[in-house]
Amino acid sequence: MLKKSLATCILLASFFSAFSQFDSASTPPPVTITGSVDVYYRYNFSNPKTEGVYNNYTSFTNSQSSFELGMASIQASHSFGKANAFADLGFGRRAQDFSYNDGVNNSFFSLSNVKQLYVSYAVTDKFKLTMGKWATHVGYELVDAYLNRNYSMDYMFSYGPFFHTGLKADVSLGGTSAFMVGIANPTDNSTTTSSTKYIIAQFSTGTKSGKLKGYLNFQGANWGSGGSTNQFDLVVTGAVSDKFSIGYNGTVSSSKPDGGDSKSWWGSALYFNVDPSSKVGLTLRGEYFDNKKGLLPIGEMPSSIFDLTFSTNFKVGNLTIIPEIRLDNSSEEIFEKADGSGTKSTVTGILAATYHF
Repeated sequence: MLKKSLATCILLASFFSAFSQFDSASTPPPVTITGSVDVYYRYNFSNPKTEGVYNNYTSFTNSQSSFELGMASIQASHSFGKANAFADLGFGRRAQDFSYNDGVNNSFFSLSNVKQLYVSYAVTDKFKLTMGKWATHVGYELVDAYLNRNYSMDYMFSYGPFFHTGLKADVSLGGTSAFMVGIANPTDNSTTTSSTKYIIAQFSTGTKSGKLKGYLNFQGANWGSGGSTNQFDLVVTGAVSDKFSIGYNGTVSSSKPDGGDSKSWWGSALYFNVDPSSKVGLTLRGEYFDNKKGLLPIGEMPSSIFDLTFSTNFKVGNLTIIPEIRLDNSSEEIFEKADGSGTKSTVTGILAATYHF
């Protein structure tokens, strides 16, 4: 009897030991939490007096002589096996402007706080499916302020897509090349009643060293009424040395209404980045933006705009302080002086700070 009890105890101990090892191996890893905050002060030296006029036609800095809260972001990521989930919540005017179609326009106010939310599954090590809402692949600049060296945004970012909600597939082609293709709601819509869907795509490649990278991006749709929308976008980045790099972004967007003529806008920008030390970074952005066909609601008349932005990044750990000066020059008088008259040029100063964790 004692031998049987002892054998039973040994068997049970072995079973629980094996189960414990199995359970430990099956225990999901902890959730990864990251986040960021940004704040700024903006002053336009033309100092327009008309209510609601800030001499600002780009995203996220629509204020004058005011200390402003940009955005607080909290991101949670979790992977287990081949599956992954990601949630990115944003609070503040930057998040509200990013999800501008949500809230007042559709009564889904909580959706305006969801910057990104998606689940992914890696079918193989070279093929991954993702479904949900994610920041756009189009363009050079990003919604999170700490990921940009300039604090103010360019025109191409402001009038291109912000995000997509749909299903996409990422495919590795081996080496540094890959492509993405997907289907999504109309651009910048977290929810929609439209049956029209956009096709999105990207081809990316680069050198083995990673010093030169290129991204060819696309989004487009054919509307059931006979209209269409298409945008082609190119991003190239190159590291000349450890202290100097160059970025380029060029894009062209066209739209054809049903029974109407096709209209388009296009832009091109260069980014020169110099890092004298690990604590100081300098960036000069020059952009030409052509809206002469009047496709976009910029000012009261079609125009082309050249903007030149110089930003300094002072880095103290995860804190970055960004003093910035910006010149916007238009072919038409789309900006306003303090006396209410029009002007083609305006200068803006910004002092911003970002922190990420």
